[in-house]
Amino acid sequence: MGQIIGFIVGVVIAAVVLLIVSRLNLGLSVAGFSSAVIGAIVISLVSSAILWLLGSLGIQVGGGSLFSIIVWLIVSAVILLIAGKLLPGMTVQGFTGGIIAAIAMAVIYWLLSLILGPLVSPLPPAP
Repeated sequence: MGQIIGFIVGVVIAAVVLLIVSRLNLGLSVAGFSSAVIGAIVISLVSSAILWLLGSLGIQVGGGSLFSIIVWLIVSAVILLIAGKLLPGMTVQGFTGGIIAAIAMAVIYWLLSLILGPLVSPLPPAP
């Protein structure tokens, strides 16, 4: 039961973060809260699949090195681009827009985690 509540809270927080980044016009736009909720779920699923694939290829995302930060940014941008292609209510303005949106989402999650404690992001864990 706790995992289900944690998942729901994580999706709601991710949807709010998507809305915030969308309103900042940083390369990502979301039509509304329902699109943001669906977007958070799709991003989470695509992220899990991509991280599993990278892990099976021996590529680890995380670790703190410059290489892992670059890999994290590329993976996050690709995840946002895929989610933008899958969802009619979400658009990502190219690869650069995906990277900028991924950085903005990471910063917003970091700020929220300072206030609320550890949070679960739909994007890959930051290095």
